[in-house]
Amino acid sequence: MGNQSVIVNLETHRLGGQPAVVVKAGRERPIVFGHPWIFRGSLDYLPAELADGDIVDVRATDGAWLGRGYLNRASQITVRLLTWQRDEAIDERFWRQRLAQAIALRRRLFASAETTTYRLVNAESDFLPGLTVDRYGDHLVMQVGTLGIELRKELLARLLLELTGAAGVVERSAMSVRHHEGLAEAIGLLAGSPPPALVTVRENGLTFQVDLAHGQKTGFFTDQRENRRRVGAYCQGQEVLNAFSYTGAFAVYALAGGAVTVTNIDSSRSALELAEVNLRLNGFDPDTQTENLLGDVFTILRDWRSAGSDRRHFDVLILDPPKFAQNKGQVAQALRGYKEINLSALQLVRPGGILASFSCSGLVSASEFQQAIFAAAADAGRTLQVLEWLHQGNDHPVAATFPEGEYLKGLVCRVL
Repeated sequence: MGNQSVIVNLETHRLGGQPAVVVKAGRERPIVFGHPWIFRGSLDYLPAELADGDIVDVRATDGAWLGRGYLNRASQITVRLLTWQRDEAIDERFWRQRLAQAIALRRRLFASAETTTYRLVNAESDFLPGLTVDRYGDHLVMQVGTLGIELRKELLARLLLELTGAAGVVERSAMSVRHHEGLAEAIGLLAGSPPPALVTVRENGLTFQVDLAHGQKTGFFTDQRENRRRVGAYCQGQEVLNAFSYTGAFAVYALAGGAVTVTNIDSSRSALELAEVNLRLNGFDPDTQTENLLGDVFTILRDWRSAGSDRRHFDVLILDPPKFAQNKGQVAQALRGYKEINLSALQLVRPGGILASFSCSGLVSASEFQQAIFAAAADAGRTLQVLEWLHQGNDHPVAATFPEGEYLKGLVCRVL
């Protein structure tokens, strides 16, 4: 159907006289089944009078109403859908209800004071595309990934304060996705009071200090909460290597699980210094129970692997690297990286020891990640038994209509 016939058809089917974007014939199915993304190539018509960031209706070529979301022509994901209910207006009441729904789940999950840090709003998987919020005690950190949320972030920050009773909302929007949306990085206080230099939080009864202003992502990796607990359970009486250690959360759990020693490796001096603070907060002595090594994990493990009779060995080895694949074009390179780092790790694990290896690259599938580890084991001449598959915590839910929301994957393997 040509654009002119679409326009004529829409003139008779507009909702409240509002113009609508039109989806190409045959591209309606994902929308009908609730997927929140509409790519530029799926659109047949975009009214010129619609401004980027506007709330827009989405229709089929026959005029049938499909959904409502926000628009950004600068993005390959040109429309992100917010509702599939024709009578649901996208107004302050809508945003309040969606936020309240997300917050209610976390109140149910974290009723105890044992955990005071968690993901509060998980973007598309909480039906709020482009919005991520983490809670750190009395302070919230917001990440804004899209223009549609950028234009409404002050409203959302105010609503978050009202609904949570938090002291303040800080923005840490420094993600690559913003560049695809035509947005620059944005960092600063959005509402309420600024946080202290370090915020003290609890996780499964353990204590951590978090740097909300300068830490990676929003300051702390709450998605690994239950995985840290699971891996800690394998550490009783063991010598542990915690690679890509950041501020030492896995090290704290390992020592809490009875580890004899933990060696942390990270490329950030400030992260290792904060790791020492976190160890002391939990009653451990970093001078006698841990070793902190500053440097590149790939290089250090490769050097140890080549050291012959002087090679270091560990009973438990934890690999929790940053995201290796930022886009589809980097997946092959990421898989090579996963294979290389796991190959080095497998040659440093004592027979019968444990390898806990993770990937937070959402574009790398669980099967691809597993294949990379198995290929590394074959090259290293080691046999693996998979003990556990690990995933992101339940405060990082995955909407059934948005499988892309499942990004974190981990394998706990016995190395023979």
